[in-house]
Amino acid sequence: MRVFLTGGSGYIGKATVSALVRHGHTVEALARNDRAAESVSALGATPVPGGLGDLGVLNAAAARAEAVVHLAQATTGDEDLAAATAMQDGIGSSTYVHTGGTWVYGDTQGVVDESAPWNPPSLVAWRERVEDAVLQRTQQGGRPVLVQPGLLYGGENRLIDLFYTNPGKEAGAMPYIGDGENRWALVHIDDLAELYVAALKAEPGAVYVGVGGVNPTAKDCALALSRAAGIEGKVASISLEQAREQMGPVADAFALDQQFTPARAQAELGWSPTHTDPLAVLACR
Repeated sequence: MRVFLTGGSGYIGKATVSALVRHGHTVEALARNDRAAESVSALGATPVPGGLGDLGVLNAAAARAEAVVHLAQATTGDEDLAAATAMQDGIGSSTYVHTGGTWVYGDTQGVVDESAPWNPPSLVAWRERVEDAVLQRTQQGGRPVLVQPGLLYGGENRLIDLFYTNPGKEAGAMPYIGDGENRWALVHIDDLAELYVAALKAEPGAVYVGVGGVNPTAKDCALALSRAAGIEGKVASISLEQAREQMGPVADAFALDQQFTPARAQAELGWSPTHTDPLAVLACR
């Protein structure tokens, strides 16, 4: 299948391009500069020069493809919706896979699935308008699919490194927010890449949380990260107010208590996470 992909040189993108190529798909990937072009070329994709604001480029690339996977992170909801609209216009009745995230569900009050109500922190509140518009394309004969990744780990884990590992090393203790008993819905980057490949065959309007089904506490994650950082067992609680000062708005997302099941993707797509011990992986980074 010919697949056009945005965000191919990013954390999720590199893994997904590699998975698509491994499964025999031909990939064109948006590349905003020479460095990005070199990165996606090395993975086996053909670079398409341009950025998310180049709507004509997005539309034309989508029109050439048999499926689109949108991974690039937009700076605003308006930018994301405009890009999605251009690509959905181009792909027509073929599969368009859009990226969301599990943080939109807020605290889950136990283990839930994609039917849970939304209660997003302000950081991701803009997603609802975009994702509603994307999924409404089913009414016009489109084939939209929504993938909502959990908190990623494995490989070049920039988010956890930026807000936990690097500050923890500097402070001599890995932070966690509050009592650290809130749970993180983690997913390994390689498992998530396989979910994007599987989503190419999903039914129109399908929504899948991309999670590993193992939801350790934030404190247990901090302990694992402390071992990987060489500060064995040294962790420190910080208040939500302190976290907001140090991390910004993402602190409210890290403080969420979330547990999800990947059962829908397993049943409908045959996708099963293979990485089921995130703490071991975090401890060995």
